[in-house]
Amino acid sequence: MEDIEVPKHESWEYMRKQLLYVQLLFVMMVWGFNVIAIKIIVEQFFAVTITSLRIFLAAIVVWLLLRIQKKIRLPQKREILFILVAMFVGIVGHHYFLSVGLTGTTAANAGLIFGIVPLLTSILAALMLKERLTFIRIIGIIIGIIGVSIIVLAGNQGIHLSYGDIYIFIAVIFQAISFIYIKKATETMDAVLTTAYMLIMGSFFLFVISFIIEPEGLSSLKNGTVLGWSVFLGSAIIATALGQILYNHAIQYIGAGKTAVFLNIPPFFSLVGSYLFLGELISLSHIFGFILIVGSVILGSGLADYYIYKRTHPMITGKG
Repeated sequence: MEDIEVPKHESWEYMRKQLLYVQLLFVMMVWGFNVIAIKIIVEQFFAVTITSLRIFLAAIVVWLLLRIQKKIRLPQKREILFILVAMFVGIVGHHYFLSVGLTGTTAANAGLIFGIVPLLTSILAALMLKERLTFIRIIGIIIGIIGVSIIVLAGNQGIHLSYGDIYIFIAVIFQAISFIYIKKATETMDAVLTTAYMLIMGSFFLFVISFIIEPEGLSSLKNGTVLGWSVFLGSAIIATALGQILYNHAIQYIGAGKTAVFLNIPPFFSLVGSYLFLGELISLSHIFGFILIVGSVILGSGLADYYIYKRTHPMITGKG
């Protein structure tokens, strides 16, 4: 029997995917802590005004990076449509309802509602992008939702529906839709450039909205504390700019459905942040929920499918 060698490009593709998964874990940690950061910010400033400025600062950071790398170009007609849709739902819609919603709901409710993002995104990816939704991935999504539910409901008597809950749910829907159009846009455009266009245009529309509904928003900025502005800078540069770049980059290579499964993880880091910065306790229910979430990532991201395939289709590397 002839030797069968594994092509080098397949080995590199596998390594790149593993690095992308590590990258996603980092983003999820940052986004988990960012929930606490946004809560601190919206308590000191007008929610939509400070959100528009946070995203605008993130846009500047991304554009500077692109200028250094000399990757700036105008989008093509096909790309413009996808960028506009992703911008309106993923930046304007998502961040508006997220910032306002967090002022009117509990962390438990918000975390639970955000836990359905992977389910919505995987369903949309299967319908719109024809991504294969395997039985194992479906099980992973379900397990992740259960894990998120256990975490966010630990120590609470139940869910109290408020306007904040409704706003967060709308933010979740917008985010899931945006991931689909980001995937379409990044098929022909660099993920960082796509992010830059979304952030700069989205911040403009959010500022217009804030000017209408929060006329005193800008004048209130002088009342911000050192802590408030420090958290603002960290949220804008690390979570919004860097996080959005890395996540959109992962969507470009892994797919919207698989990357969305990782969104089960931020609630855990939000709880860790609550313990570190707000003095809240972490219970056994939180730990058990996190274990379920880790399992959901392995199943729902396609990692389990990949390893099962490798075991059932072994490469023959020796002579017969």
